[in-house]
Amino acid sequence: MNLLPTATSADVQELQPRVAVLPVGSFEQHGKYLPLITDTAIACIIAQEIADAYPVHLLPPLTISCSHEHAAFPGTVSISARTLYAVIDDIRASLARSGIHKLVIINGHGGNYVLSNVVQEANVDGPAVSLFPLGPDWDRARDHGGLVSDRHADMHAGEIETSILLHAAPDLVRDGYADADHDSGPRPFLLVQGMTPYTDSGVIGYPSQATAEKGKAVLVSLSESFAAHLGALGESAERRKTLDGSSTGQSGSRYISRPARGGCQAAGAFSSIPECIRVTSGRPPDRES
Repeated sequence: MNLLPTATSADVQELQPRVAVLPVGSFEQHGKYLPLITDTAIACIIAQEIADAYPVHLLPPLTISCSHEHAAFPGTVSISARTLYAVIDDIRASLARSGIHKLVIINGHGGNYVLSNVVQEANVDGPAVSLFPLGPDWDRARDHGGLVSDRHADMHAGEIETSILLHAAPDLVRDGYADADHDSGPRPFLLVQGMTPYTDSGVIGYPSQATAEKGKAVLVSLSESFAAHLGALGESAERRKTLDGSSTGQSGSRYISRPARGGCQAAGAFSSIPECIRVTSGRPPDRES
């Protein structure tokens, strides 16, 4: 699985994108069966799905963010909210200098509360930045995927995150999720006390209900929901076209063209394709963490 965009400068010049998408993940515990990079991987998977479907400029991810509620678990690393804010502000300024004035932040970690303030402030003088996915986007995706859990109960390392990875990056999922379900109940002091009063394992949710089929359906729904965010920014939501003229962005294949040394083919999610240049270079849940 490749989490980094592989477009060249010439690809971007040809595409002439008006909107950039920035995956923001985290480096934090996700139980014993999902890796510390789970939120980053999921943000990148969603961003790639979007870039396959729409003519946007796909950026590499921010891999460490505000995971302070997970500080008691080994391996978790955080930066301050002010640092995350400053980095995104710098990225926006750099994009603007290159002629791209719209940005969508693909947030993979619900604890990045500061991102809402980033978006609020950026839009004072007109629509410029959107945050995706929002709660309603996740609700539609859950319904579309037939998930049995809701956003509150399935907060962390649960059904939706495990399903997305089972579909798009199954090599990241270890054994153990089938019997790791945990219902934390209400979490009134999560911001004060962190995760440990509510879970010993680090899991809050129902990973036993996860399937690759659900993950695929969730991604299809999110790709469709993204169109409304482009509209809110005053941009066209027209989807990319494949070589046969059909729309792109259906999870499960990547349509590529322009052969360099051989034929072109449909590739699995995040496959590395050295022979071809992608034409379609396109968290999870609205959760506390």
